[in-house]
Amino acid sequence: MITPLTPHPAALVKTKESRTLVVADLHIGWEIALSEKGIHVPTQALKLLEKLKNLIKTYNPDKLLILGDVKHTVATAELGEWQDVPEFFNELKKYVNEVQIIRGNHDGNLDPLLPEGIKILPSSGVVIDGAGFFHGHRWPPPAILKCKTLVMGHVHPVIVLRDPAGFRITRQVWVKAKCNQNQLAEILLQRQGIKIEGDPQKTLLKHYRVKPRTTQLFIMPSFNEFLGGKPLNEKETTENEKIVGPILRAEAVDLRNAEIYLLDGTFLGYLSQLEVFGMP
Repeated sequence: MITPLTPHPAALVKTKESRTLVVADLHIGWEIALSEKGIHVPTQALKLLEKLKNLIKTYNPDKLLILGDVKHTVATAELGEWQDVPEFFNELKKYVNEVQIIRGNHDGNLDPLLPEGIKILPSSGVVIDGAGFFHGHRWPPPAILKCKTLVMGHVHPVIVLRDPAGFRITRQVWVKAKCNQNQLAEILLQRQGIKIEGDPQKTLLKHYRVKPRTTQLFIMPSFNEFLGGKPLNEKETTENEKIVGPILRAEAVDLRNAEIYLLDGTFLGYLSQLEVFGMP
């Protein structure tokens, strides 16, 4: 069972054996990118740490799972990250038995920053009690289609609301979208270079012994509330403005009719209904 922890950008996965707290996109060190542009913001790592510690104390999970992008720089690690990341996880280890990280696109050179005992999982993701968790910058492997529900980060989903006077409000949101099993199977087989023999689902079963069951995809809000994101209800005008994440750019995920929820659980409507509020 996956339960969003309203009003926090986090979820709890409960099974008979364990309780796993799930968050995405910490981006520790994002302030460094601002300082290079002349905008000086004190490190926010301690605030992120306190938020996580409070959630751990409240919900008492056995594990913490981070869906990628622990740090902000992509391929390397900045000097500030060499200090903030080890301190962050050394303190976190005192409050939860196990910390797992699914590698994201910003997690290059992350390994030497982490203290002993922190587990780094491949970007292909992990399955917990029939739900598949991955970061979202790459396609998940065919085997993950055996999960009815997929959960990803990477997007930092937000909605922009404009009123007639021109005021603009941006809010973090949860996204729940329906998936087409057949199209997902077809795309993943094509990416694996496997010829489809009539029915994509039967071909997937033949080659991977996986019967596709995926019907829904959740996109988690970023745990770092200071991060921006392209509002999902704004119109794309160039190729560079397309929504990030290959699985979301495929017709297999019905993003336009996705359900949109605020962090407090308020249902805003379907994404197609909110497009009018994203128009300048």
